[in-house]
Amino acid sequence: MRFPSHLVTLLLLVCPETVLAQTDPETASLSRRLKEGAEPLHRVQAARALGELDDPEALEPLCAGLQDPSADVRAAAAGGLEKLGEVGGLECLEARKDEPEAEVRTALESALRSLRELKARPPRVYVMFAGVKDMTGTLSPEMVKATEARMRRKLVQSGAWLAPEKEGEAAAKAVLGKQKIQGCRLVAEIRPGASEGALKLSVMGVRYPGKQLLGAVDVEASNAEPWDLLVALAPRVIENAADAFGWK
Repeated sequence: MRFPSHLVTLLLLVCPETVLAQTDPETASLSRRLKEGAEPLHRVQAARALGELDDPEALEPLCAGLQDPSADVRAAAAGGLEKLGEVGGLECLEARKDEPEAEVRTALESALRSLRELKARPPRVYVMFAGVKDMTGTLSPEMVKATEARMRRKLVQSGAWLAPEKEGEAAAKAVLGKQKIQGCRLVAEIRPGASEGALKLSVMGVRYPGKQLLGAVDVEASNAEPWDLLVALAPRVIENAADAFGWK
């Protein structure tokens, strides 16, 4: 269970069926209920709740829910995918084209339409995201990867196109020229905060392709467990980066 938001102090300084273990305990609990719940109603409720979470790790259990024996659960899973807004859900939705129940087909079509529109949005910026480094030496690799996933999610929600890993300079320039947008490389680090138990999430922006420094953004949080701090910090640092680097 997450800490109430008033316990998190933010200091903003601008300068296929297998459900993997989730970092977020709420996501993990709802995923188990969707997969193992004895009653269809309980699985329906879990699918709806997963869709309400701002957690990219909800994608996998919701995709698995599309294969539930209950039509109500399959429809709820499709609705959850639409609400979650992860374009990665398109693949599992498209794989259910032969769904026999009309109610579920309606939910599938609505989710597909919504995610296709999201994917087709004109980009505001082209981002090469170099990932997240743990400079504290205290966090699990799973927690660091989950933080990175939440930052990627927020980038997409903010209108960014994410560049493929190891993209060549010529390919990057071709995308920028065609879309008439700027490119930005983001390098992120998790560092100890100013007080005991605090964490700081720092992002440095560099022109992409190129080496021109655009600036840096730090956000810091305290008074909660590390995972709860990172849940709060990951989207906020992207919001502030968008403002600071001029692509909001």
